Amino acid sequence: MSWNISRGGMISRAIIAAAGSVAMIGSFAACGGSSASGGSSNGEVSGDINILMSSASASDAAFKAVNKAFTAKYPKAKVNFSSVPNDSYPATKSARLSAGSVDIFVLKNFAETPSYAKSSTPDDVQLAQSGGLVDLTGESFMKHYTRSVLDAAAIGGKDYAVPTGLSYSTGLYYNKKIFEQHGLKAPTTWSELQQVMSTLKAKGVTPFGIGGKDTWPAGLVMLGNVASSYPTLKDKQDLAEGLWKQKVSLKDEKTKAILDRTQKVFENAQEHFSGAGYDDLPAAFARGDFAMMPDGTWNEPTIKTAVNGAFDYGYIPFPGSDNAADNSLLNGKVELQLGVSAGTKNKAGALAWLKFFSDPTNYATFVNGAGYSSAQPDIKTSAFLDSVAQYTKTYQPAWDQVWMANNKAGEDAVYPFNYPALSPLGTQSSAQAADSAQKAWSAAF
Repeated sequence: MSWNISRGGMISRAIIAAAGSVAMIGSFAACGGSSASGGSSNGEVSGDINILMSSASASDAAFKAVNKAFTAKYPKAKVNFSSVPNDSYPATKSARLSAGSVDIFVLKNFAETPSYAKSSTPDDVQLAQSGGLVDLTGESFMKHYTRSVLDAAAIGGKDYAVPTGLSYSTGLYYNKKIFEQHGLKAPTTWSELQQVMSTLKAKGVTPFGIGGKDTWPAGLVMLGNVASSYPTLKDKQDLAEGLWKQKVSLKDEKTKAILDRTQKVFENAQEHFSGAGYDDLPAAFARGDFAMMPDGTWNEPTIKTAVNGAFDYGYIPFPGSDNAADNSLLNGKVELQLGVSAGTKNKAGALAWLKFFSDPTNYATFVNGAGYSSAQPDIKTSAFLDSVAQYTKTYQPAWDQVWMANNKAGEDAVYPFNYPALSPLGTQSSAQAADSAQKAWSAAF
């Protein structure tokens, strides 16, 4: 069992400008269609192209705009686009692969598995290793993508995945108007964040809004704390290996501190946040119900629509360390990664669609509509993404992109920082949650 706590596909973005997808249509380039990268020798593309996504409103709308532009260029092709909730996506994907009714689909947890965790190799990685995915290494459209991003998802030195973009998951949105009203500055350290929380509470302002009903949004706080405690990729890799080799305990001072700080944030969130839906948070933030909100960059288009210019807001890395340098970069992930089933009945059509999607003009339109950071170089992005460029100058993967859960471990050790158990999301103190996680982890060996 591998895991993934945060990505746009887990999210249903209820608020999005209806005109957005329509406006995108005219921006797509009529890129060529004939080559080994898709289509027949005369550029003709035809037949059904079945695409399966895990749902997110902004990216769904952007994909639908791609599909409309693609079929306008290739009227003999029919794109059948399905988007299903993240929780039901694995079962839907498995069923459709077995039935041979999917051509392009999202690959989950798609990265080379470390040697110490081979027994927990993700399903889609196993699919690639067994020949179940089309090898895209030689396809011409792959050259458009940043090589380091492709390398992050390479399996056995081969490319099977088209990266749709990058998202960052360890940041906080903050209401600049509320901060200014109370003489506060954006915190850069844990001590400063604690002071911000206490000042806001003293003024009757709720510091944080969290969508705990879906559980995983609360985990973004945990990811932010891991990013501060283990700021580099090597730090996270060493932690993961140390846990797997049982040289690190989840009850150690440094690892337990992650749960301590996460629980502190939970205690400063809105009342009954465990019942609050993630989709309801942008509107609540826009109303000023709370001053800060842990969320990913993928949700900024929704937040922007909700706020509608009522106030300025900013986005900063979660400041979980008292060393500001540890909090200087956002951590994130490669967004929806698209693979082609080796059992596709329309390989030429599927590759033609990926080629069309990957054309830099088309890709730029898509990535800005989806709210992702670009996986291609020299793509102009939104003003919001420009504003956080100082925090993304060096790409750092989040903990959920490094950690590999042990199939034999219990539920308390899945993450393995046991944030779902923390009160008031759960019922335990940070010490109890750490103890439960360590017991579940140790039992797997």
